[in-house]
Amino acid sequence: MTEYRVGARGSPLSVAQAGEVTGALERAWPGTSYALVRIATSGDRSQASARPLFEVDRRGVFEREIDEAVADGRVDFAVHSLKDVPTCLPDGLAVACVPARAAAGDALVARGGAAAGGLGSLPRGGVVGTSSLRRAVMVRRARPDARVRPVRGNVGTRIRRMAEGGEGGGDGGLDALVLARAGLDRLGLGVRASDLPLDEFVPSPGQGALAVVSRADNGGVLDLLAAVEDAGSRAEADAERAVSESVGSGCRFPVGALARAGGGGTVSVRAAAFSSDGSERLDAEESGPLGEAAGVGLRAGESLRSQGVEGLARGWRRMVDEWNGGLAER
Repeated sequence: MTEYRVGARGSPLSVAQAGEVTGALERAWPGTSYALVRIATSGDRSQASARPLFEVDRRGVFEREIDEAVADGRVDFAVHSLKDVPTCLPDGLAVACVPARAAAGDALVARGGAAAGGLGSLPRGGVVGTSSLRRAVMVRRARPDARVRPVRGNVGTRIRRMAEGGEGGGDGGLDALVLARAGLDRLGLGVRASDLPLDEFVPSPGQGALAVVSRADNGGVLDLLAAVEDAGSRAEADAERAVSESVGSGCRFPVGALARAGGGGTVSVRAAAFSSDGSERLDAEESGPLGEAAGVGLRAGESLRSQGVEGLARGWRRMVDEWNGGLAER
């Protein structure tokens, strides 16, 4: 039996994601086995400390040390959340495959399980927690009366703290959390959640998809991973990431993008950018051949730029400072 070493963070979600990929590989390649190598990252240490989360560049902060282990041969490949992977990897590494994507959208989890009505079910002035600037602005647009609070920690930790009445708020705790639906599904926590509308909560580029990174010259591993590549998911990821690359977005300037691979070998992408107070929204839509997915995304990004997206970006600095202060107080 051939054994491969798989790098991942030690969080429950990262372990679940690695297990999803290795399970698919075991089915595709009987006679192979996979040893999980858990690697601590600077992003994990930043979340666990008093350091404000938004001082660090989230894109790549959870992957850098793991990719170094791939590059120097300590592991054969690594499994990441694709939305956190930089568009430019270090020399010698490649996104070897993008497996079939899970749900791309966001979901609401409310205290006491009262999430069936979505944001509309929350009390007036309710407190909503999130670790995402993008989600914070979208919550404020949908519920201007809501108070949005920054939270840190793994998914299960956030849910537990909410249930116990933690993370601040006028009544001593959060009323709800906004989380990625894919993470909830992969963890199998069994919590009651309400999917948020994709037209209002446009996902982060690559959300719900996984990226499997290997050395670009490791032909045996590349052949192994090709068995779990999903062409439609790859095209969607390429289009969405091209939007982000085109407008230069990141943790300090979030842009939403959602691509869909359709019949007939086509892909379409919808992108949205917001002012930090939620009062302005820019939209762009493009479509084209599946094999030109990155070009489709670049055109959508160019459309946002022509509408003045750089002007919106300048307003985000104040919000980042406010969130840094909120996290530092916790």
